[in-house]
Amino acid sequence: MRRTLDDTYRHKGLRKKLVEVIKEKGITDEAVLEAMNTIPRHFFLDSAFDDVAYEDRAFPIGEGQTISQPYTVAYQSQLLETVPGQKVLEIGTGSAYQAVVLAKMGLKVFTIERQKKLFEENKKFTYLKQFPFIKFFYGDGYQGLPTYGPFDRVIITAAAPSIPPKLVEQLKPGGMMVIPVGAGDVQQMRRIIKQTDGTIKEDLFDNFSFVPMLAGKN
Repeated sequence: MRRTLDDTYRHKGLRKKLVEVIKEKGITDEAVLEAMNTIPRHFFLDSAFDDVAYEDRAFPIGEGQTISQPYTVAYQSQLLETVPGQKVLEIGTGSAYQAVVLAKMGLKVFTIERQKKLFEENKKFTYLKQFPFIKFFYGDGYQGLPTYGPFDRVIITAAAPSIPPKLVEQLKPGGMMVIPVGAGDVQQMRRIIKQTDGTIKEDLFDNFSFVPMLAGKN
């Protein structure tokens, strides 16, 4: 992948406009908006996408995966209702853009990628060296990271046919998971809250379209 690692006034201007678009769509969390205003999204894409990197849409990043639409990233980040210093497990690193948004919000991020090629790409991505609070793992998202848990928050950036029980297990009591659920082309965003007695409360939100969450690793 050929990356542009130059953040010009033009890029910053486009980013500001993008943040305005997301605000108009209903994102109100200042920490989310501020993070997205400071992160050069074009760094995460091939340089061929430089002119369109700040459009509010998803783009391919290889291996059949995408960098999510900025509104979707903001939407999931806002639903997490995080507090700086919390531990977050992310399933589906992809381009690492979502992980960086969370890190900019002051969170400790543990992120799993099942595609070896994408995992290796991120190891070579120099911009990510600025974020010591992001820990990258190659593995099966359905298994989570039991040795590093429990987590305050879990975010899944792929479509799950149902809620993975092992990920619920790795949530702290009082913790939250944000996950798009559905086997078809459209999924409903859900927020799972693990009550102190271990039972689960579910909140239902808008519909989205994600790439499927697959078991195992590639």
